Amino acid sequence: MTGRRARRREAGSPSPGEPASSYLRSARRGARVPREEGSWLRNLLVAGVAALSLLSAAPAAPGAPSSAPNPNANELKNSQRQVLRAIAARTWRFYSVAVDPTTSLPLDNLTFAGGSSAPTDFGRYTSASNIGVYLWAVVAAKDLGLITRAQAHDRIEATLTEVQQLKRYDGFLYQWYDTTNGQVLTNPGGSDCPETTPTFNNCFFISNVDNGWYASGLVVVRQALPELRRLADSLIAQMNFGLFYDSGPETHCNTNPAVPGNQPTGQMYGGYYVGLPPDENDNWTRYYHNGALYSDPRISAYIGMGLHQMPGNVWWRSWRELPPPAPYADCQSTDPDFSWQGQWPMPGSWQSYTDPQSGQQFPVWEGHYVYPGSDLSFIPTWAGGMFEAMMVNEVVPETSWGPQSFGLADQRTVQVQIKYATEALHYPVWGMSPSSTADDSGGYAGYGVEGLAFPYYGGGADASHPNEGLSQCHGCATEDVVTPHASFLALDVAPRQAYANISALRSQYPGVYGVDGFFDAVNPTTGAVGHRYLVLDQSMIMAALDNALNNRAIQRYFTADPVSWAARTYLALERASIG
Repeated sequence: MTGRRARRREAGSPSPGEPASSYLRSARRGARVPREEGSWLRNLLVAGVAALSLLSAAPAAPGAPSSAPNPNANELKNSQRQVLRAIAARTWRFYSVAVDPTTSLPLDNLTFAGGSSAPTDFGRYTSASNIGVYLWAVVAAKDLGLITRAQAHDRIEATLTEVQQLKRYDGFLYQWYDTTNGQVLTNPGGSDCPETTPTFNNCFFISNVDNGWYASGLVVVRQALPELRRLADSLIAQMNFGLFYDSGPETHCNTNPAVPGNQPTGQMYGGYYVGLPPDENDNWTRYYHNGALYSDPRISAYIGMGLHQMPGNVWWRSWRELPPPAPYADCQSTDPDFSWQGQWPMPGSWQSYTDPQSGQQFPVWEGHYVYPGSDLSFIPTWAGGMFEAMMVNEVVPETSWGPQSFGLADQRTVQVQIKYATEALHYPVWGMSPSSTADDSGGYAGYGVEGLAFPYYGGGADASHPNEGLSQCHGCATEDVVTPHASFLALDVAPRQAYANISALRSQYPGVYGVDGFFDAVNPTTGAVGHRYLVLDQSMIMAALDNALNNRAIQRYFTADPVSWAARTYLALERASIG
């Protein structure tokens, strides 16, 4: 996303080391936030802030939980499936160039300026998420018959052998690595990190969500290629996602005024600075929480809980929407005022859930947004981007296991994306998600369905003058770029609409389909194309195609793994108000 972590500001989290004041200005766009709330707001805001027959996809292990067959799979005609296979074959060509021949690490991106037939620039840096989703892509290529099993084995073994040699902390990968030599980088394209005293910068930053995607790749590998299980297991065993869990004392309120900064304890931190833990000195001021659960960091919650390294508290203490004060007298003056969010007031109610592990009860705000002028209810993401909502479903079968919770939310996200882009913005195509800019500058930006065309009153919203946006943050993304990976993410829940949109992208904007598949971005008004491929976005496309064409193959690898118990259990427990 210029790689992954540096690309997360659009989702609501500060860049490592970014001052709170500049973060609040960029994230809030002038919304009125009381000064005393500023420090913890920076901490809690979301990191919103992926063989030619079914025989080639490994079945679930005997007795293991499995994702349900995709009821939508038959909506695609054979001719359409063949088109998608051809797209997969072209997309896979990207990886013949986008992997360093010395280290076997995936490059972050390739640029084909002007639609060139050969790369004009190489993003010779990578991240934990890039490595994790590259593993998805190799497995998908095997399943789709684009490479042999032996070739997939050799590729993955080479990459993971290199990962074993990378500098890590408790098994977790640092923010950026040079793909030519495996050294930790200061920033994408920057210099190697010097060995110095721990500092709040990328040289010491371990990202929660990026390592979640890395772990998801290892889980897929050990199920898809059991002969590599020992290698994958050795890498997973070194990681303890409890590192990212805020185990501070909790209250029945949304936050705890008794701890410095009135923190939302029980949630996940967005990352960890090696040598600078949050509970020492005033280090907590440099940390933030992945406060909203319906965003891509939830992959780390699924895996952290699945490995028994995080308690169920992280599920219930995280927020689906930014909630009103908890329904207790002592919370009214200390809980945050979230009336500045994109839609306020919102319908919903407080529900009590009993955690299946601890037996502890938790109050949970089951609220929702409603698309203006309709009865379409949905759970918003931070900045309205498609991968914030849908990327997790490429691995975790939310649509099967959470038909009244996040699986339903995934379906509604696609409906909102389609409705807003086609009816409010009058675009001929839909699908907004953080991506490259629609030019050859090599830029990256946040794009999402925020509802900027609808009324917004900021912190002054009330029932007479309601905010009617579509995302939690108003103005954290723009709405002028469509990215093809969004359509592929939608194949699982809306295959006909997704296929039609993929076809429309090719017919309306021929330049968006290049030698290695779909370029990353197009401006739907001007037709300008960003001639860039990202390993993150190409890998989301590969995984989505494997799921669509091979009966949810990537999901089935996850369901066959012991780590999947938590996702299945907690998704089934919840009843979101959108149902």
